[in-house]
Amino acid sequence: MTQPQDPRRALRDAFGTFMTGVTIVTTRDGQGRPLGFTANSFASVSLDPALLLVQISQNSVNYVNFTTARGFAVNILSEGQKALSNTFARPSEDRFAGIDWQAGPAGSPILPDVSAWFDCALHQVVEAGDHAILLGRVEAFQATPAPGLGYYRGTYFTPVATQATVPTGPDIIVSAILERAGQVLLVDDGFGGLTLPTARVGRDGTTAALAALIAATGIEAAPGPLYSVFEDVARGQQHIAFRCPATAGTPAKGAFVDLTPASFAEVTDQALRTMLDRLAEESRMGNYGIYFGNQNAGQVALVAGEKTK
Repeated sequence: MTQPQDPRRALRDAFGTFMTGVTIVTTRDGQGRPLGFTANSFASVSLDPALLLVQISQNSVNYVNFTTARGFAVNILSEGQKALSNTFARPSEDRFAGIDWQAGPAGSPILPDVSAWFDCALHQVVEAGDHAILLGRVEAFQATPAPGLGYYRGTYFTPVATQATVPTGPDIIVSAILERAGQVLLVDDGFGGLTLPTARVGRDGTTAALAALIAATGIEAAPGPLYSVFEDVARGQQHIAFRCPATAGTPAKGAFVDLTPASFAEVTDQALRTMLDRLAEESRMGNYGIYFGNQNAGQVALVAGEKTK
């Protein structure tokens, strides 16, 4: 294994492959002025007692204020708040200028239109390398129906807005692209060829159909990002494919094959074979897009922050 030229940057990029939400952490200084910074290092810790954590860099100008404050609030941003996230991620004399914030029940600033907020008392500060972990005891919270803003590989993404672009129709087919160690699971298509694990979407919707499809394969995997949406006009179908990283398990049927075009020769559906060929190339490059179109032609929408050839 070759060592990266910049190990610190490589480690940050590796951490960035974990999809997170985006938060703005707020508090008040000794004079009662609001302070805040953007963070995706948020996690729930305990239900009893109710604890959560965020992290702050020791190089932050707000470090002393947050580590000595009585408490802080975590504001989980909604999909339309990318600009707000950027405001609190950049140096500014007054990040709260023009923002109609309110004091939470425990006193920390709560931002408007967020997906959820948690107003916390500072429970503990844990020094951890070049950061400090702020453990907060949740004093009050509220969740709203607003979908959350996502963060992946250094860029924002809007999962619910993306899902809303998926066309609907009377006959929807969902496919699971189960990837593991440079391979993908293919199964018998019933016509002497191979295909991806697929299922028709029922009344419970795409999410439930995908979860049941993955469970039926015998493979442990999590539903992953949207990868392809295309119409099969001749069959009157909509096909939706999701990349689903597999972690363990033996296939109940079919087998994993190398993620190379040569492995897809027996995939009888031309549209699926073309999609798998694209997946092989994008996997090799480490960059992915989302295909929209029909079984013959369409376009690939680049995932934010990534480039494809």
